[in-house]
Amino acid sequence: MTALLAPVIPSSARPPARGPGRVAAARRLPVAAVQTVPPAPQDVVYGLGRMDSSGRVADRAVTSVLGWQPGDLLTFTGSAGVVTVRRDPDGMVTMPSKPYLVIPAALRRRCGLRPGDRVLLAVFPACTVLEVAAAVLAVIALFATGAGWLIAAFALTALAPGWPDGAGRHR
Repeated sequence: MTALLAPVIPSSARPPARGPGRVAAARRLPVAAVQTVPPAPQDVVYGLGRMDSSGRVADRAVTSVLGWQPGDLLTFTGSAGVVTVRRDPDGMVTMPSKPYLVIPAALRRRCGLRPGDRVLLAVFPACTVLEVAAAVLAVIALFATGAGWLIAAFALTALAPGWPDGAGRHR
């Protein structure tokens, strides 16, 4: 036996008025809270570089801000994926005649820096310190500050072409 269902057709009549002069209270929709991104320090100079197979990173503008000269002794330290470089009379690495830095292999391995990686260079002129971090760390920090997944994903693809794709393959 087949049962017929009557079609449901909404009425074209207007709903009854709420009364003279009464306005229904509009329900407010929830709004996501926007996180404020802390401003970058004004006295920091940033640059981007690419690490070659021997650990060289070059950015003439960044190294010139520090005023380091060929022959200056430098000390390299590393922690949490960031290499910190400072001029030190007891340093073990000599600033070369060309404006680049050579990060020692042991330090590169400890900080997870590989040949071809894009690196973010941050110079703190007041303390004559240079920090080198994988650009991927900068993207992670960007995402953590609430910049959003779209900006972080764009920066990740633009700055770190060696980062693994979703299947774990390096691009």
